[in-house]
Amino acid sequence: MTASEDLPGETGEPGETGNSGEVRDRAVDPAERGGAVKTAPGAGGSAAAADKEAPALAPVPVREKAAPPPRPRAETVLSRGYLALTLGIVSVVFLIAFEATAVGTAMPVAADELDGVSVYAFAFSALFTTSLLGMVVSGQWSDRRGPLPPLAWGIGAFATGLLLSGTAVTMGVFILGRAVQGIGGGLVIVALYVTVSRAYPERLRPTVLASFAAAWVVPAVVGPLIAGTVTQQLGWRWVFLGIPLLVAVPLAVMLPALRRTAAGPPQHARPDSASGSDSGAAAAGSAARGSGVDRRRLVYAVALAAGAGLLQYAGQEPAYVSLLPAAAGAALLVPAALRLMPRGTYRAARGLPAVVLLRGLAAGGFVVAESFVPLMLVSQRGLTVTMAGLALAAGGLTWALGSFTQSRQRLGPYRVRLARAGMVLVTGAVAYAPVALAPAVPVWTLAAAMAVGCYGMGLVISSTSVLLLQLSAPEEAGRNSAALQMSDSLSNVVLLAVTGAAFALCGGGAVRVGANGSTAAATEGRPLPFVAVYAVAALVCAVGAGVAGRLRERER
Repeated sequence: MTASEDLPGETGEPGETGNSGEVRDRAVDPAERGGAVKTAPGAGGSAAAADKEAPALAPVPVREKAAPPPRPRAETVLSRGYLALTLGIVSVVFLIAFEATAVGTAMPVAADELDGVSVYAFAFSALFTTSLLGMVVSGQWSDRRGPLPPLAWGIGAFATGLLLSGTAVTMGVFILGRAVQGIGGGLVIVALYVTVSRAYPERLRPTVLASFAAAWVVPAVVGPLIAGTVTQQLGWRWVFLGIPLLVAVPLAVMLPALRRTAAGPPQHARPDSASGSDSGAAAAGSAARGSGVDRRRLVYAVALAAGAGLLQYAGQEPAYVSLLPAAAGAALLVPAALRLMPRGTYRAARGLPAVVLLRGLAAGGFVVAESFVPLMLVSQRGLTVTMAGLALAAGGLTWALGSFTQSRQRLGPYRVRLARAGMVLVTGAVAYAPVALAPAVPVWTLAAAMAVGCYGMGLVISSTSVLLLQLSAPEEAGRNSAALQMSDSLSNVVLLAVTGAAFALCGGGAVRVGANGSTAAATEGRPLPFVAVYAVAALVCAVGAGVAGRLRERER
């Protein structure tokens, strides 16, 4: 008999060392397994004799559960590796938001002093038109060289434009400064999106994009107040000249982290990506992304900006003579937009094209509706300008709240549903707006509806940004981000032109606003022009709610 046959503790049964090679944590005495050891049948003798003759039983080792290792602390956008970059990005967005809200307050005084009230609208349209060109250039530049060059040059152009406007002695130079500023803004916004796609993991991107909306809250509330105070106490020029002193700070903060995480072209490309633009432009662009510039896209960008400018000019000159620039603008804008947007955008093809289209429908429909609210409340309900403005005051907070909601990680799998729910809220808010024309309807209900609509916009805008980055190959993040921003801006141009024409055709030219915020029209009542505007906007938003169901690519 071998030792292995005599010693039950070495037979290799489960829980023993044997030949299994397992490592045991502690040993258990045989008594713990149920008391005395029995002798084999037929061995004879008493139990005591058996105990004497049997060898001492080896302790039986058993496994204990090891304590689970401590869970690593999840990284956030404010963790050490992302803190500087996050603060820099949010600071840039904050300054852009402050400029957008503050400059509008100082603009009437600047135009009056420079004797340029007659071309007042061009100070806004020049910025918008050139920003379209900046977006396309930034998309190509970011895909080819990384987001750092367009971001740095964009901030520089943005500051230069502010300096030009702030030191202008004629309205022409002032408008030129706004145009330069628009190029800088277009370069910056697309480069920021590419930075988010390159520097942050996918689970943190919703939070970063939500911070974009949060960065607008404070400027929206205090920007006009600060700008008004500065204009009255120091002069309108300091509203423009003060901001360039601050733009260098965020760039210096984020520069080291940006160089470390997002500099240069993308290292990994998705070879099977099929989210590009028009086939001709995509074929030319595929070679350009690696080494050169796609000049065809730049030509289309110039045509897009020129067409948008002509449409805006036609909308500001409501006469038969404006039909000629309107037709020329459409002839330039439509073909260029078709080639600069992802293929299938205007037929709501599933995936990336639907995301880009939804962004335009949401932004255009809601912004147009929101822009007519103060005029409607002043001219039809007799509110003062200040009280009418307060009707939109809560929108910045609820917009940021909607962006925060979509950033929750547990809601990530439901992002398409969030976008559709947001569009339903936006459609409902826009459709409710003309109800406030009835004198029996309290004005505060419109303020509440617009706050709900802004919450829906927070869900939609941030969700489309996140989905765009998810659906974009690394080497196409810049181009697709530019398409998203262009869709946002172009929809504003087109819908403002359409609703402006509808407003004028329905008698909107007879609406008058008095100095104290009350008008004869408020007594007489001219609701039809506003009903026409909100009917168009609500229809656009309803179409957006349908498009929101096509944001995911069809599973193969």
